[in-house]
Amino acid sequence: MTEQHRLYGDLAYLWPYFSPPEGYADDSDHWRQAIRQRLGPGCHRILELGSGGGHTLSHLTTDFELTAVDLSWEMLSLSRQLNPGVPHHQGDMRTVRLGEAFDVVAIHDAVCYLTSKADLLATFATARVHLRPGGILLLSPDHLGESFTSPTVLHWICDQQQPRFTVIEYCYDPDPNDTTIESVFFFLLQEKNGLRIEQDLHVTGLFPSVTWLAALDESGFDAELLSLPGYEGGYGGHLFVGRLRE
Repeated sequence: MTEQHRLYGDLAYLWPYFSPPEGYADDSDHWRQAIRQRLGPGCHRILELGSGGGHTLSHLTTDFELTAVDLSWEMLSLSRQLNPGVPHHQGDMRTVRLGEAFDVVAIHDAVCYLTSKADLLATFATARVHLRPGGILLLSPDHLGESFTSPTVLHWICDQQQPRFTVIEYCYDPDPNDTTIESVFFFLLQEKNGLRIEQDLHVTGLFPSVTWLAALDESGFDAELLSLPGYEGGYGGHLFVGRLRE
């Protein structure tokens, strides 16, 4: 997780077009329902770890008190523009300590960048120290080991801005015996001087649901896995909800 991926660095300016905020409405609504069902009404305090461009949070600002943490300054800058009233902090989800207590800790698809059980336990420890007793942890991994298929190819054509660009993602599992998969992104930018092609490699974690649930239990959470509608290419459709034991 210490590696700065180009999509979250020098190519971060493409993020709002490649993965626009409106695409996060359904996932944020699933979060809202999970929170309301377990904590009831009220303006609960939510800490999002790995908040990225703030697209999930942007759908929750009218209902909750929010705080955002991300490793990338570029992504935090985008989120500050989208969510100007939300406190933002730079930090690694495995080690950040804000010295505050929240009702909810939530991690969207940034949880995919945890690539070992040690990473899972460290991140769940971060969640635990930031939660009040009885608080909840929400996790939305892109893939689960039992349902992942390799390889997959997806593409997005983004032509509503300048420069126009196309993104192609090739996702595969180079070693089924370990806990990682790889996604290679190709960015084809149609600029005045011609076509520019950029490449970015992302190594992410792949764990079966039993590993997620066992790590949550070991970390002091009573957890369940909710099955939700997924997205194109087999992405999403998984929401782990853990309640911190009192």
